Amino acid sequence: MTRTLKLDGIAFGGDYNPEQWPREVWEEDVRLMRKAGVNFITVSVFSWPLLEPEEGRFDFGWLDDVIELLHGAGIAVDLATATATPPAWLIRKYPQILPVTADGTQLEFGSRQAYCFSSPLFREYALRLTRAMAERYGKHPAVRLWHVSNEYGDHVSRCWCPASAIAFRAWLRAKYASIQTLNDSWGTSCWGQHYLDFDAIEPPRESTGPVNSTQRLDFERFSSDAMLELFRSEVAVLRDVTPELPVTTNFMSILHDLDYFAFADAEDLVTDDAYPDPADPGAHVDASLNYALMRGAKGGAPWLLLEQSASAVSWRDVNVPKAPGVMRLDSYQALAHGADGVMYFQWRAARFGPEKFHAAILGHRGEASRTFQECSRLGAELRQLGALKGSRVTADVAMLCDWDSNWALAAPNSLPTNRISWIGQARAWHRAAFNLGVTVDLVRAAADWSAYKVLLVPNLYLATEALAAQLAAYTAAGGTVVIGPFSGVVDENDHVHPGGAPGPLRPLLGIEVDEVWPVPDGETGAVQMEGVPCGIHTVSEWLDAIDARTVATYTNGELNGRPAVTMRHHGRGSAWYLSACFEDAGLQALVRQIFAHSGVLVRVGAGPDIEIVVRRGRRTAFTFVLNRSAMALDVSVPAGAAVLVGDGRSAAGIGSAGGTYLLPARGVLVIEHAHEDTVHLLGEPAQLQSV
Repeated sequence: MTRTLKLDGIAFGGDYNPEQWPREVWEEDVRLMRKAGVNFITVSVFSWPLLEPEEGRFDFGWLDDVIELLHGAGIAVDLATATATPPAWLIRKYPQILPVTADGTQLEFGSRQAYCFSSPLFREYALRLTRAMAERYGKHPAVRLWHVSNEYGDHVSRCWCPASAIAFRAWLRAKYASIQTLNDSWGTSCWGQHYLDFDAIEPPRESTGPVNSTQRLDFERFSSDAMLELFRSEVAVLRDVTPELPVTTNFMSILHDLDYFAFADAEDLVTDDAYPDPADPGAHVDASLNYALMRGAKGGAPWLLLEQSASAVSWRDVNVPKAPGVMRLDSYQALAHGADGVMYFQWRAARFGPEKFHAAILGHRGEASRTFQECSRLGAELRQLGALKGSRVTADVAMLCDWDSNWALAAPNSLPTNRISWIGQARAWHRAAFNLGVTVDLVRAAADWSAYKVLLVPNLYLATEALAAQLAAYTAAGGTVVIGPFSGVVDENDHVHPGGAPGPLRPLLGIEVDEVWPVPDGETGAVQMEGVPCGIHTVSEWLDAIDARTVATYTNGELNGRPAVTMRHHGRGSAWYLSACFEDAGLQALVRQIFAHSGVLVRVGAGPDIEIVVRRGRRTAFTFVLNRSAMALDVSVPAGAAVLVGDGRSAAGIGSAGGTYLLPARGVLVIEHAHEDTVHLLGEPAQLQSV
């Protein structure tokens, strides 16, 4: 059954915590929501202790009233199952529900997520509440979406308690069947770790020294699977009682600890919580990559920004507010990258608790708050964008994300360097593409990559034979694959491939890695590419180009004169290998060269402060131009285009003949136009012109 969010227009609203306020405030809240243009509200996220104040006694009266107030105002509801916050009475009756750290410390009640996700007791009580919620509200016309728990893995993503140990052993039995298979897979002959039966195995707690790396990897896999199993158990209840309602759980952008592709398969709608740091001038670039995951998780389908901040957050060491216009830019960036709605945490600023200094739509000054004024103006604009719903972002470039490989690389397992990470490499490679004006999708190994001209693989430490074959087939069919350093090192059991790196990628890349040469902290190396020197950091490699062309060479140290970047033709495509972590300027130059080789069109004179993204619907396309720079831009608008949102003025009289639009600093422009037309900045030969 296909379940979609049935909502008129773009979703706009946020988390509402009426339980923190006296009832006389509720009606005022709803009045101001309507004034701000709110059409969608999340409720009951942290309400379990109030919904079930005593074991087995439910009190839904206050939530009934809240939902009726919202429904009467024409505001739809994203209803949380409230299972993110087990009540004190449950914890005190069953303290074994509390999570335990790797050093054996049991975490106490007093914050959120005070539970072990493998606890059968917790699951029993959580599912009872979920069923009660579904039976009471599943047919209410205001309820349009189920919001299961909240931000899985935010505070507790791994647990080492006895219940987790039992569940881990059961997971291992299901995977390996025999203890000898486990011993072989874990390489227990190293350091005398041989097991006689599964009952002797514990989670990888604090130990005398380095813990078996495959055991750590399996514990990462198990922990993500265990939380996914908990999520699926709630989803099963909701679909049993309310089979027609869509289900979601809010992601936290790119979270290392959970395989979001697997979670996306279990839900109907992908939702994200995004909190780019206003103090970081490049935060929006990283946000663009986060949103690429939200699209990729459901094969390009629209998603929903379920949380963002109207200004400052409350959980950084220094919580800088968003300057005027930045919240609006951030919101339109999410829409540009495929979101069908922008929501906030939270509606009304709290007066107490850990988030009392977290910004809200309705700040502590009420209607006079800058956040309320800015959000209300945005809400009015979004009512003009209903035609955007359902359209999709199109991209020529994809980036591979594989949680299995990421977990294997991140585990402290005596690597040549612990400084390299997939996310660090991914953000650097994405930044290079972003600065060239190229939109990137984030995709999984199981996806169909055939629509992309280039597939970026910043790191693939763990490479299986099957994935290597898939990469080779993609390349042979005409694609360009670009693989970063320290890839093809180990198999699915974290065992080094015979012959060393790049393992099963060797026939595709035509190279062999002899040794990894880490770059010491604080030092840089050098590579020369087409006569231009480029800095490198973190890691380099001594490699031999057996059946590949050398594109760039090392120019200092022990690797001087050796290949640093190679390229090999394979079928109708090509495979590139970067054996080092490049500094930004050199990486961007290299990526630009690869894009030109592969027919990927870039924007001339692009940069980190100007973003142009296209969404395509059935009949028309929508181009977003976001100007984060301090200068106004001249934007060329094609004939017949319609300006849906614009801050500037028409410099040449935009009409049926098109024209020029002057977009001011921190300005937003959204244009609807024919599919074949393009929107570009004046001064560029063309927005989509190849180098």
